Amino acid sequence: MPLHVTDFTWTQTDSEVHIRVPLKGAKTGNVDVVSTDDYLKVHFPPYLFEAFLFQPVDDERSSAKIGNGVAVFSLPKRTEGLWERLVLNSDDKETKRTIREAALMKQQQKLSAESKQKAEKQEAEKKYALQAAMKLETDERDRIQRLKDAERERTTAELAAWQNHLNRARTDTKRPEPEPTDPGRNQLEKKKNPAEVLPPRLSRTIRVTFTPREFPTALRESRVPEEEEWLRKQAEARRAAGADVNELKDLTEDERNPEWLKERGERCFLSGDYLGALNAYSLALRLNRKIPALYSNRAACHLKLKNLHKAIEDCSQALDLLSPAVDANAAARLRASVRRGSAFCQLQLYAEGLQDYEAALKIDPHNEALQEDAQRIRDMIQGSAAGQTET
Repeated sequence: MPLHVTDFTWTQTDSEVHIRVPLKGAKTGNVDVVSTDDYLKVHFPPYLFEAFLFQPVDDERSSAKIGNGVAVFSLPKRTEGLWERLVLNSDDKETKRTIREAALMKQQQKLSAESKQKAEKQEAEKKYALQAAMKLETDERDRIQRLKDAERERTTAELAAWQNHLNRARTDTKRPEPEPTDPGRNQLEKKKNPAEVLPPRLSRTIRVTFTPREFPTALRESRVPEEEEWLRKQAEARRAAGADVNELKDLTEDERNPEWLKERGERCFLSGDYLGALNAYSLALRLNRKIPALYSNRAACHLKLKNLHKAIEDCSQALDLLSPAVDANAAARLRASVRRGSAFCQLQLYAEGLQDYEAALKIDPHNEALQEDAQRIRDMIQGSAAGQTET
């Protein structure tokens, strides 16, 4: 059975009613208020204040302030004038029950409408966030496409310059044309008897012998496990210095030239054969692992093929070879940093990607495209952090 509050106070003007209800030490969070045009309830267990208002008020413009141990209500009157009393002077329990139930029903409808409105607002905000994320992804794809187009144009120009240089070199070293053969001699050769043609060579078997395997220790002192370990280390040393001779013995002279393979990879890349370009750069790296451009160009192939982790590894290797940082290798360091940053961003590692873009901006601080890309990544990081905070 609740304890009814009787020590409340109220005042009025022609247009408003002010009610002051003491909360008797109750915390603000434990106070439940129900207010309609003709009913007001303040419940803070075990106390209850309930008022069946003398005349209707405007509940939409009513206000309540709860704090400092008191609840103060300001209720604008629908009809101006002074009231004879605050509450109805009636002991009709049925009338009060009807007013109370109608007030509770209206309160529930109000809370339901507010909940629905809140859900619609959250859905709208979620939809807006999704559209913003899609726009960022579209902008990122467009940016990457612009970088690809610029890289393609640059590579095409370099390839055209190289081709012109090669054509000039061939023209300068062009051999004289062979002298025309004697027509009469050709006719005589054609009239030879087919029987006079020499028979094919006879096959023979050639015996091949191999020199014995030599080790740095005398035979009486050598042991098989030590010899095998020595051979393994020798093979690793040869692979570290370059490709194994036995593995590359079937390659042509051009295919054993890292520069020729690099140019072949560039041609394949321009034609859209990214796997062919990747194979050309990989073979060139087996021949020479000290050329940074091979790692950087292979990273571009990995980006095309979505081998993002391998692209990061190749860019890191290229940047290691491009140290110390000097003006001569600034352009190469910028390309490697941008490619690694792009791979990080595609893996949604935006913080790492931003570091590479900022490193590229240190090399070329006036590059507007890099500035826009870096700012876009910062916005994505801030948007992701904001989304996590709201969740």
